[in-house]
Amino acid sequence: MRQPLRYPWLNLDVDDQSTPVIVVRVDADGTQAEVPDHRHRKGQLVFSLGGSVTCRVPGGLWMVPPHCGVWIPGGMAHSNLATANARLFFVYIEADLVVLPDRCCTISISPLLRELIVELSDLTQHDDGREARLISVFLGELPRMPVQQLHLPLSAEPRLKRIAAALVKNPADRRTLAEWASHVALSESSLARLVVKETGLTFGRWRQQLHLIVAIRELASGASVQRVSADLGYESVTAFITMFKKALGKPPARYLNSVVQKT
Repeated sequence: MRQPLRYPWLNLDVDDQSTPVIVVRVDADGTQAEVPDHRHRKGQLVFSLGGSVTCRVPGGLWMVPPHCGVWIPGGMAHSNLATANARLFFVYIEADLVVLPDRCCTISISPLLRELIVELSDLTQHDDGREARLISVFLGELPRMPVQQLHLPLSAEPRLKRIAAALVKNPADRRTLAEWASHVALSESSLARLVVKETGLTFGRWRQQLHLIVAIRELASGASVQRVSADLGYESVTAFITMFKKALGKPPARYLNSVVQKT
């Protein structure tokens, strides 16, 4: 059962605050938790110190594994779904203070940025000079962070929305392209062209990307490779590990460890 994320404050409108950067620590509180669709003028960096978060925006799903963040430009509608063990920070930034993409992206977070985010969230004494110095370093470092390819493109096309909704709900669904085409009353070739046109990926590559996002989310929450492999409908753990390594260059355990070590 999904619960609302537990905030340390009530009724705070971040757009009413004059502070250029606002950092808020948010806990999932032991259950899968969600922030439903909303928007604000300030841009937002969703940073995961533990567990993981999936951000949904118009046109895509974005994955936030441990020690990474997702940048959401100001004014963009979005929702956040966190795993039960997630340790999150929401960083709200005035748009004209930093040069970041005008689209969502998943970025690595360096040890320096991580400590700045934690420190800014823990400030208890009002020290304008120190806060300003920390914010200045943070804004200077953030645009330098490398981008990770943990994005699932989504389409507003009604037939593809039906397929996407079904696969997001049940990633283990192994219906073939031909079977999905029949399900949405298209020929197999027509559906294949439509998927490429709307997402830029073949159907097989698109479904694989969904599997990678789900796999990283579940592995980061503590699930075993065996369980994740079964939940995604793979015939064997070896087949799952082979897919993961081919796509991301490392088997699951090494990939997650490398994300933590690099950041």
